[in-house]
Amino acid sequence: MFDKFKNLANMQRQAKELQKELEKIIQTEEKRDWVVSVTGDQKIRYIKKDGEDMKELTDLINEAMKKVQKESAKKMMEMGGGLGGLLGGLK
Repeated sequence: MFDKFKNLANMQRQAKELQKELEKIIQTEEKRDWVVSVTGDQKIRYIKKDGEDMKELTDLINEAMKKVQKESAKKMMEMGGGLGGLLGGLK
């Protein structure tokens, strides 16, 4: 029983470490008058048009992405997926 909790705590620690590493990955793309910068954890850092920061649009897209990710995770859990399904469950 203790091993299950130990394994779960270890998985949570690894997930947090992975999250921090993904946040460090940054990709910025430019096309015509647009500049978009995103992180490896799939958050938009900024969107600029003609040098003007479009923070409201950035926030709106990030909020929509957050909601979609939450619903996707919920659906995966309903279908028996999630980490437990991918890793064969904790026994």
